[in-house]
Amino acid sequence: MNPHLAPELATFVRVIDLGSFASVADERGLTSSGISRAVSRLEASLGSKLLHRSTRRLELTREGEVFLRHARNILAMLEAAQSDISKETELARGHLKINCGSAFAHHKLAPILPAFNETYPDVTVDVSIADHRIDPYAEHSDITIRVGPLSDSDLVAVRLGSVSRVIAASPAYLEKYGQPASSKDLLSHNCLLLKGFPHQSNWPFRENGKLVEVAVSGNFSSDSAEMLLRTAIAGLGIVRLGDFLGEAALKSGKLLPILQDSHIKNEQPISALTPPGRQSLPRVRAMLDFLKAKT
Repeated sequence: MNPHLAPELATFVRVIDLGSFASVADERGLTSSGISRAVSRLEASLGSKLLHRSTRRLELTREGEVFLRHARNILAMLEAAQSDISKETELARGHLKINCGSAFAHHKLAPILPAFNETYPDVTVDVSIADHRIDPYAEHSDITIRVGPLSDSDLVAVRLGSVSRVIAASPAYLEKYGQPASSKDLLSHNCLLLKGFPHQSNWPFRENGKLVEVAVSGNFSSDSAEMLLRTAIAGLGIVRLGDFLGEAALKSGKLLPILQDSHIKNEQPISALTPPGRQSLPRVRAMLDFLKAKT
């Protein structure tokens, strides 16, 4: 690819982000045909068609989908390189997109955002919450928070901490239905389950020196860990959740721990993932430092 086509590369990515040539043209004070020609020059240089054009919409070709990921990485590395040689390297500014689960968002991220905003007022933050695995590239995420083992990828991982599991229920639920004395007792209780993670319905215990997994069930499930916390506090059933998610409720007595002697807590890492090169951007680096220090 011609190294002088960096502007066309940025134009191509912006067309994908905004969804049309006209939107990019309006943003830059140019014509739609001029934006279209810029993308065509990029396609000619690559020798591949990146977009299917129609009167209604633009759609990425197969080659376009592959190239888009590389294009974003190239632009991020260019921005990082410019920052590294700039006198304003340490000035974090611009837009920062974060993806994380509801538990981390409400109980770890939200409490530190006021201090982050005060320290870095020129950084705008967009938090996307999903209690399922997303594709950081497809979602244009600068920082993606993951709990648990990481699969092989080119994403750069920064360890933030760890989380252990706890089984708990409200005092009202336990008073009404009784406290489980063993893992098998859970089979007769209403257990609250997180959707999208089938293995999470198998709760692990160590009893008489042996690993025991109990396949629990119940009449309520949700794709939000925060929702499970709230319904457990309300007395709907027994929940297994991350310790930091249930910390306040356990400390206040709104939830009571269950089967602590035999339950396996499954301590797992909490990691922040960034696309290659993006971790060097001042705004990304600033948030990573904040997360490491305060979560």
